[in-house]
Amino acid sequence: MQLFVGLGNPGVKYAGNRHNVGYMAVDRIAADHGFAPWRSKFQGLLSEGRLGGVKVVLLKPETFMNLSGQSVGEAIRFFKIEPEDVTVFHDEIDLAPGKLRVKQGGGHAGHNGLRSLHQHIGGAYQRVRIGVGHPGHKDAVPSYVLKDFSKADQDWLDDLLRGVSDGSEALAAGDAGRFQNAVALRVSPPRSSKSEPKAPPPAAEPEPVQEDARSPLQRLLEKFR
Repeated sequence: MQLFVGLGNPGVKYAGNRHNVGYMAVDRIAADHGFAPWRSKFQGLLSEGRLGGVKVVLLKPETFMNLSGQSVGEAIRFFKIEPEDVTVFHDEIDLAPGKLRVKQGGGHAGHNGLRSLHQHIGGAYQRVRIGVGHPGHKDAVPSYVLKDFSKADQDWLDDLLRGVSDGSEALAAGDAGRFQNAVALRVSPPRSSKSEPKAPPPAAEPEPVQEDARSPLQRLLEKFR
């Protein structure tokens, strides 16, 4: 069994924020793969289903970002799973918009949601880092991540979330490489190496042959002039 956790803040006010891209990712998986309706549990919203042959529980903590670990801690104790069976989807300012990386273990890099998870379950869980870009100065980070994605972001964001859904079975099966490839194929599909054959130029119309209206005698006399 796997626990997929999407990080974010609850409520309509935050729904479109960059900080809520983790919520968006698990919402997309639930919708595309026929998961059960969301229900309240573990201080969050929970949905259960299967990805390939693997049972997967989706969890969106509703404790607000900086207390996310409380919700996740309750869930892993209830299901009797290890932190290594947890995958956390979260925003990553150190990756360009539309980039995605999977990482097992590591530090929290100042992310409030990950910091809370470290406090409650340790740092051995897997994380799916979804790039949202950096505002350019660290003092601007809090306001930047708590703002909605711009209209210009919507195309790559939709492609990325589709890719997350496409590759979710591979992720549940432990194949992070294939998962990342599925996302890459959506965000940056390969161009065809075969160019369309050029149509041949239209054949030139033959010049019309003008008939000589002179009589044989006139043509003969013309030669001796």
